Amino acid sequence: MRIVLLGAPGSGKGTQAALLVRELDLPHISTGEVLRAAVKSDTLLGRKAKAVMDRGELVPDEVMLGLMDERLSQPDVQDGFILDGYPRNLAQAGALDELLERLGQPVDEALQIDVDQESVIRRIANRARREGRSDDSEEVARNRMKIYDEQTAPVVDYYAGKGVLSRVLGEGAVDEVFRRIRGVLQIRSR
Repeated sequence: MRIVLLGAPGSGKGTQAALLVRELDLPHISTGEVLRAAVKSDTLLGRKAKAVMDRGELVPDEVMLGLMDERLSQPDVQDGFILDGYPRNLAQAGALDELLERLGQPVDEALQIDVDQESVIRRIANRARREGRSDDSEEVARNRMKIYDEQTAPVVDYYAGKGVLSRVLGEGAVDEVFRRIRGVLQIRSR
C-alpha cells in the first residue's frame, strides 16, 4: 500500500504515521528525515539542500524531487510506504505522480487528516511550551497555517480529482483518530 499523508502542521500526521508503520510494517518516509539523511551522507543533492537550508530558505522542488527519487527507488519501499510531508504543493504532487508512475508505484491512498485551524494552532503552541521550541510560537503557527492554506491545501483537491483521497477527522484521542484511519484504509486488527 502506498499512502500519502496530508494535513496541516500539527494535525497529527507524524503521530498517525508512526502507528501506521507499526500496523502495516511499511517504511515511513518523512521529508525531514530524507533531507537529514542526504545532508549527513554528503550526497550532491544533500549538499545542494544544505546550502539552501543554511540560508533559511525552502529546498527547491527539483532538489526535493531528486531526493524523493533516490529514496523511493530503494528496495525497502517496493511493497509500499507511508509518505509524510511531501508533496507540499501542486508542482510537487504532479512530479511525484510522474516519478511513482515511472517506478510502477502509484499512490493508492491520499489521506487528509482534518483538524480545525484554531485547534492546530493550540496544538503547535502547546507542543512548543512542552518541548521548549521557540520556532513554534502562536505567530509562527499562524504563518505556517497561511502557507499551508496557500500552497499545500490545493494538493488535497488534486488527489480528490484523482479519486484517491479520503478524509479523516483528526480531533480527539490519538487512538480514536487511528481507529478512523484504520476504518478508511480497511485495516483489520492483527
